[in-house]
Amino acid sequence: MAGVSLKCGDCGALLKSVEEAQQHAELTSHSNFSESTEAVLNLVCTSCGKPCRSKTESDLHTKRTGHTEFVDKTAEAAKPINLEVPMSTNSADAAAMVFDGANSGQSEEMVIPEVDKKLLEELEGMEFPTARATRALHYSGNSSIEAAINWVVEHENDPDIDEMPKVSVNTDVEPPKTSLSEEEKKMKLQELRERARKKKEEEEKRMEREREKERIRIGKELLEAKRIEEENARKRLIALRKAEKEEEKRALEKIRQKVEEDKAERRRKLGLPSEDPAVARPSVPSNEEKKNMVPVKPVTKAEQMRECLRSLKKHHKEEEPRVKRAFQTLLTYVGNVARNPDEEKFRKIRLSNQAFQDRVGGLKGGIEFLELCGFEKIEGGEFLFMPRDQVEIAVLNSAGKELQSAIDNPHFGVL
Repeated sequence: MAGVSLKCGDCGALLKSVEEAQQHAELTSHSNFSESTEAVLNLVCTSCGKPCRSKTESDLHTKRTGHTEFVDKTAEAAKPINLEVPMSTNSADAAAMVFDGANSGQSEEMVIPEVDKKLLEELEGMEFPTARATRALHYSGNSSIEAAINWVVEHENDPDIDEMPKVSVNTDVEPPKTSLSEEEKKMKLQELRERARKKKEEEEKRMEREREKERIRIGKELLEAKRIEEENARKRLIALRKAEKEEEKRALEKIRQKVEEDKAERRRKLGLPSEDPAVARPSVPSNEEKKNMVPVKPVTKAEQMRECLRSLKKHHKEEEPRVKRAFQTLLTYVGNVARNPDEEKFRKIRLSNQAFQDRVGGLKGGIEFLELCGFEKIEGGEFLFMPRDQVEIAVLNSAGKELQSAIDNPHFGVL
């Protein structure tokens, strides 16, 4: 099988052409080359199409761009190597300028710059192409491996990154630094750490600003939600107080009527004349007043519930603690269904349960109140059950308000 690359016997680098081998020899003074059937690696990024010739190079590309998908096109790019050096007009002129230009002052000679051979070997050992490693060392000042790698990371998208750098032979170029002293290494490392620290601090400040903006936004949303909840609670409290006042007013009116009746009865027993009927009895509204009177509204379910609770308390007015416990038990039943409408255990009550009979079932009006809430008897009257599709949260909330009012209002159902 014909060779598809040239392998350096001194460092093991794979080169895909005679030109690359010549450049490698000029930079490293290596001269032991042989044909190899091992193809030069060719990993192509699926996102941007950039070719990478080593795993290290692909890792650096991923770190810089975030691209992680590569296609191995090594087999497609592998071609039998041509051991004859093609000499085009331009390359022949360049070669002439490099080797024979010293005798001719008519054109400027361009040559490959000298770089630190030790650093170059280290980069090639990390699987960087020779041309890329040479360019990185040249433009980073031959200072260190770290500086060369940083230069590669920053310029990996340059179109000429894999081309050998050329400088004029007449250009005064500082001799490459062979290596850094221990003091210089410490200073360089400190400089890199300082830059990394500043960059980290800037990133932390930016993230802190973003987090502060998010906290402000969440705080505004929470304040708005709290304001809405407080407004709703205030409205509910106003409605409850209004209902309590109406209930107290009705209770006082009945007490007044009872007092008037007792007063009339005492006058009758004492043989005193009764009071003027016009004073004792309210005047009958005239036809004009009847026209202006507001029509009576139909009885709502809330009023039916209130009347049911009032009736329960009247029928058991001598058992105040038991009545209050019944109201609290009914409130628990209603609250459980309202909070957990999908739980069947809260929507089904066994009528024969002794605790239920002691608290609710044994009082006249207890089962009737649950039926007003939506419960219905099933299985021959053994259970009270509320089907899921008949759960009305509004009705349950209304029942809860009526029960809470009956518990808190001491005048509830007095007469």
